[in-house]
Amino acid sequence: MDLHRHDHDHDHDHSHSHGAYRHQGGGCGCHHTGQDASAVVDQQSAQIQGRYQYLLHIPALDCANEEAQIRHGLTDMAGVQRLQFDTPAGRLRVHASENVLAQVLEQLKRMGLPGNPLAESTAQPAAAARSAWAGLPKLLLALTAAATSELVHWFEWGPSWLAAAFALVAIVLSGMSTYRKGWQALRYGNLSINGLMSIAVTGAVLIGQWPEAAMVMTLYVLGEWIEARTLASARSAIGKLVALVPEMAECQDAQGQWQSLPVKSVEAGQTLRVKPGQRIPLDGDISKGQGSVNQAAITGESEPVAVAEGDPVLAGALNGESTLQIRVSRTANDTLLAKILRRVEEAQHSQAPTQTLIERFSRIYTPAVAALAVVMALLPPLLGWGSWLEWCYRALVLLVIACPCALVISTPVTLMSGITRAARMGVMVKGGRYLEDARHLQQLALDKTGTITAGQPEVQQLDILSERYSEAQIHRWAWQMASASSHPVSQAITTALSPAGSGAHAVVTQLPGQGLQSQLEDEQGQPVSLYLVKPQFAQQRGLLSAQQQQQVEQYYADGCSVTLLITDHEALLLCSVRDPLKPGSADAIRQLHELGITTLMLTGDNARVAAAIAEQAGVRQVEADCLPDDKWQRIRALAQQAPIGMVGDGINDAPALAEAQVGFAMGKGGTDIAVETADVALMDDDLRKLPRFIRLSRFTFRVLQQNLVLAIGIKLLFVVLAALGMTSLWMAVFADVGASLLVIANGLRVLRYPS
Repeated sequence: MDLHRHDHDHDHDHSHSHGAYRHQGGGCGCHHTGQDASAVVDQQSAQIQGRYQYLLHIPALDCANEEAQIRHGLTDMAGVQRLQFDTPAGRLRVHASENVLAQVLEQLKRMGLPGNPLAESTAQPAAAARSAWAGLPKLLLALTAAATSELVHWFEWGPSWLAAAFALVAIVLSGMSTYRKGWQALRYGNLSINGLMSIAVTGAVLIGQWPEAAMVMTLYVLGEWIEARTLASARSAIGKLVALVPEMAECQDAQGQWQSLPVKSVEAGQTLRVKPGQRIPLDGDISKGQGSVNQAAITGESEPVAVAEGDPVLAGALNGESTLQIRVSRTANDTLLAKILRRVEEAQHSQAPTQTLIERFSRIYTPAVAALAVVMALLPPLLGWGSWLEWCYRALVLLVIACPCALVISTPVTLMSGITRAARMGVMVKGGRYLEDARHLQQLALDKTGTITAGQPEVQQLDILSERYSEAQIHRWAWQMASASSHPVSQAITTALSPAGSGAHAVVTQLPGQGLQSQLEDEQGQPVSLYLVKPQFAQQRGLLSAQQQQQVEQYYADGCSVTLLITDHEALLLCSVRDPLKPGSADAIRQLHELGITTLMLTGDNARVAAAIAEQAGVRQVEADCLPDDKWQRIRALAQQAPIGMVGDGINDAPALAEAQVGFAMGKGGTDIAVETADVALMDDDLRKLPRFIRLSRFTFRVLQQNLVLAIGIKLLFVVLAALGMTSLWMAVFADVGASLLVIANGLRVLRYPS
């Protein structure tokens, strides 16, 4: 048994979040196995900044009713601060202010819902899985006894007590756990499926329907077992991502020798060796070797990527044909894949609008149908419309139908499949609501630099504008100033002038929104005030001739940015810099238009440059010279007209990303602030993932609708059949279990959605 600690709470929060996530429970039909809870507390729990978190696997969770029971039993417990439920995985995360694990486990056991502390992974604990399979022989024996009871009753083999005896054996073998959980639920006033089944089976026994009572109980337990196996398929989808990272890494020690170490013990800065065909254990940069790596499972890139010394590689990527040495840049808990897994887990804790609606409906549905069953059992016989036994039987059938499990489980399974499919495509989604909201988008605003363009400007032309100084002197000044800045345009100029550049970096002063200022010496040692700035700065000082201004406008028309090196008296150097379109940007914009989504470019760049890039990419509207607040204001205004998304990569995009209905960030080249603020991250910065994700969102919602129609339709049909006396108890159980299996299987189709 293992219990991992959290350094911090991973709940994502920004301006349009809905606070703490909550989720209804769900799970399978396994039984508790484990060691003494106090030993777990003593050995495996620890306090981090005054808070504890326990991840528990609770096999007995069935639906929202069990969640309500657990909330009732744990919420008021001293030290417990918050509960998070994960339906498809049958998991509960307990946030506490003090060490209460032993008390929580004991309370769950008293409620008939025992739990096991679980490692921080998406896999079901092995002990729980073994106990589920261990219960199968007893279940098959119970089914045999129930079938024998039916045969004895139907063909009248022997005395009537013989059929009852076989039925009692079947009920005891299969149903004691159901009775125990049902009794605990009824004690807390919850009409859970176990409580409803317990009442129905007991009622059938009291009215003499022994064979049918046995068949109902065994079919129900069998259905729970099959449902648990089906849900395991959904859980294994994320488990496959976990399995991408090897547990051991070949690491170089201080003496230069290679040794095998656990991945979790490797620190940043150490060197790893990865042989052909092996998976890369940690994020890092190649320090020796070249070849190719397949990162499809992390970024969704369809083709292997060529890599050489200095190139970054990701944990989980498959090394190709040659041995690589990698300098680790991130530890195991901080790799890109680890972040994806955390975000996917958090996303499964969040609730989409449809899920919230279904939860509200289920809280009304079950009590309403149960009340109808009571009325059906009492009113018709009192009015003389039939016998008490006949109407009590119909009421028992209605009780079986009262469980909303198929309805409740249909939404989280489908959303979990959609979020997992998106992760496999290289799209990280931070919540089910964003997967669902993406289908509504009618407008999409995009930043230019680093989003539509590559964000790696290249110098196209260097024009000397003055004869006062030598070309070498002007180039040296430009290099000294540009090399002191981290701005992409400055870096491009530094790269272009590196062969001619020399001397120390200049000491520069930032001119907000304009460029850089510095004071350097000329070849005679005389001080010169220099500026590396936008053309507008030079124009305001009257330093550009008509011909030079025309030259600037021509570069703008060609989609280039322009930077000038000037003194207080004249312009010295004109640099035209082009930031090329990302491969696939134009195709992505075209696909978005085909989906009926209007595109808009919001950029801080010059209007002429923005217009030229927009024309190349196919973007229909452009707004240039936008400051961060301008982008935020524009998104806010457009949101009043229709649902809008925002795509960006920089700090200046963060306010707009937070304001949009769905914010998309460049996960590979974007700033940490942009990625943290956004709701969705494109892990390889490929804009073509946008239309794919929106199509996935629309497909997921169609599956959600299908599941709701299936679940509600089957329930309503059997309510009518029960009222008319046209169905039996075992048929109702079969329909209830069948509906759950149908919606689960249909929801899992999203995992196979083509990318």
